[in-house]
Amino acid sequence: MASSAGSSILDAMPPDERRRNMIKAVVASTVGTSIEWYDYFLFGTAGALVFAKLFFPKSDQLAGTLNVYVIFFAGFLARPIGAWLFGTYGDRIGRKATLIATLLFMGVATFLIGVMPTYSTLGLWAAVILVILRLCQGIGVGGEWGGSVLMAMEWGSQKRKGWLGSWPQFGVPIGLVLSNAIVALTVTSVGEKAFVEWAWRIPFLLSIVLVAIGLYIRLGVMETPVFQALVRERRLEQAPVREVVRRNWREIILSALLRMPEQAPFYIFTVFVFTFGAVATKLDKPFLTWAVSVAGLVSFISIPLFGYLSDRIGRKTVYLAGILVMAVWGFIYFGLFAAGVAVTVFIVIALSLIPHDMQYGPQASLIAESFTGRLRYSGASLGYQLASIIAGGPAPYVATGLWAGKFDILGAGFKSPFPSKSPYVISMYILLCCVVGFVATLALKNRQAYDHTQEYETQEAVLEPTGVRRPAAG
Repeated sequence: MASSAGSSILDAMPPDERRRNMIKAVVASTVGTSIEWYDYFLFGTAGALVFAKLFFPKSDQLAGTLNVYVIFFAGFLARPIGAWLFGTYGDRIGRKATLIATLLFMGVATFLIGVMPTYSTLGLWAAVILVILRLCQGIGVGGEWGGSVLMAMEWGSQKRKGWLGSWPQFGVPIGLVLSNAIVALTVTSVGEKAFVEWAWRIPFLLSIVLVAIGLYIRLGVMETPVFQALVRERRLEQAPVREVVRRNWREIILSALLRMPEQAPFYIFTVFVFTFGAVATKLDKPFLTWAVSVAGLVSFISIPLFGYLSDRIGRKTVYLAGILVMAVWGFIYFGLFAAGVAVTVFIVIALSLIPHDMQYGPQASLIAESFTGRLRYSGASLGYQLASIIAGGPAPYVATGLWAGKFDILGAGFKSPFPSKSPYVISMYILLCCVVGFVATLALKNRQAYDHTQEYETQEAVLEPTGVRRPAAG
């Protein structure tokens, strides 16, 4: 029988107490994800700006940049490991305790990047250390997303899942703006030469202060009613990852695929933008950094807006519309960007994340509500983070190789079959991601009507038409 204790715990609370706990949970989730994404994006920004010179000084500019993007990709390879590790504990010991661990894991790794030696001290061993710390970052962020979304969503009502689930997503533009703004401020204050020599460390060292703030906030949050109910009824899964893969393998795969038109363009618009701006338009680094920061500010409005709209007109409706807009936007973006007119480029970059936000706003709830409560942390985390391997992780590397007409991986190179120096080849890559994501979204079962505070078994019988059904929801 499906558990109704989660909704009973919420119903038993006085309205003021419930609202207070919900706000605290949303704030803790958003602040925590903001800090973790600050750490994660900081690597991408610094990597695009200076890491090629610091860790691969003997390579030419293109080879050095491609090598840095390979290390950038390493963090994405580690994200499913974080999803598996922290997803297991999130479904077994609780959302709150796991989120504290992910924040510490990410924060310490980022701080250590700020104090580590470079090629001039350790040679290529410095790049090895950088890879290890990047892997640690990936493991930390791999466990963060699922817990943050559940912390916010599981404290809310059935009718506001999209709105509440969008707030941890809101941490992405905050982290993006914060990382780019601090880097831009540092570069502007000390100059590009000093930034390359030593000041690049400052944004990484600041991470430890942000982590302390995040821990203070998260320690004051209660566990979610859904997890409290699972503990009370002794319905915790001892091997949640194994169980969710057995029951919900289809939802995990589709969740990863539907992220391709959201995640791949995002890292093209926020990381590859620095490489493309430098080689195709010769615009300076502070200009591009400030433009990306403005794009993040626009997302402050658009992400929660589209999350809210998904509660009103349908999760999949908003998401599919976002994919269609992205398919067209890739051509508009690179066509105008390649023209190299500063004002036009700034506007295009500033607006670049809106098609992404049309998907990212409702995405948290779309994925999380595909899994029943006792398997939700593991299932949602795995589906979300597996996309990192096929979408976000390789995107800057693929875009750079397509533009240059060749690919280089740690000294091994091969030519691209497509014409070089054509921005529309990158637009076609985005279009391909959109086609895959559109089909996957259509194939994913819509569980928006399900009550996320209850287990899904008996809801399947009530909400689905009669007939033979696979036990996919758990």
